[in-house]
Amino acid sequence: MKIILKKDVKNLGKKDELVEVNDGYARNYLIPMGIGVEASTANVNKMRDKQQAAANKQQREIDHANQFKAKLDGQTVVVKAKAGENGKLFGAVAAKDVAEAITAAFGFDVDKKKIVLSEPIKSTGIKELTIKLFQGISAKIKVDVQGE
Repeated sequence: MKIILKKDVKNLGKKDELVEVNDGYARNYLIPMGIGVEASTANVNKMRDKQQAAANKQQREIDHANQFKAKLDGQTVVVKAKAGENGKLFGAVAAKDVAEAITAAFGFDVDKKKIVLSEPIKSTGIKELTIKLFQGISAKIKVDVQGE
């Protein structure tokens, strides 16, 4: 019997996958427990529509990330922080500060968790950072830390 899985099942398949199982296993366990549904024509069409919608959503997200990359790549963002005479900052510039500067400069939000910052910036000058926009899509920006 063919069924469509509603949840991941170890050694059987992943969610929204069409699998062939024994009739008894499907009727006595998978279907009553809500783990799967019978692969009728209507259910198969629903599954395909759902997969198509997910693929379209992912493509829109990729296009959106590529647009952001085109705007951000190679740009310089200025961050002001209190600094001493020798260029050492009082405190540090964190990913949150860089995200706020990008929002102010370009008008769109960047999640601070997507900014790759190995350690906080503790001195003035220009630093190069990477922003992960989507899987495999990242933009490189320069951050100009200036003392106040």
